[in-house]
Amino acid sequence: MNKVILMGRLTRDPIVRYSQGENSIAVARFTLAVDRRFRRAGDNQDADFISCVTFGKQAEFVEKYFRQGMKMAAVGRIQTGSYTNNEGQRVYTTDVVVEEIEFAESKSSSSSGMADNYQKDFMPEPISAMGEGFMNIPDGIDEELPFN
Repeated sequence: MNKVILMGRLTRDPIVRYSQGENSIAVARFTLAVDRRFRRAGDNQDADFISCVTFGKQAEFVEKYFRQGMKMAAVGRIQTGSYTNNEGQRVYTTDVVVEEIEFAESKSSSSSGMADNYQKDFMPEPISAMGEGFMNIPDGIDEELPFN
């Protein structure tokens, strides 16, 4: 199984490019600074900087709503690769290919207000049968509920 779950802050604004060709798709690259839980003796680094990439609608979502310093939760998989650079040297890469992205802080703690637009564009309307997001349960069905 190859599954990665990260929570960290963007080190800078995501870089979004579009693939060439007839069916071009968005490709977003960004780095997450993920705090380390424990610090080893003699190690001055408090965080790991994880290279991430996402494609298509997720990339467009990242471009529109995320900025440097915002906290993000990301789920994906590790992918390794290699290429030959201009000097003829082999360069090995490791990226997290992100498949799911969520805001990891409340909109009130977000400094840029981007979460406000997300709430309007992507969050479903709350159920308002009783005015507080709860549905009214008809009489006589109480014994069928798994909790009482």
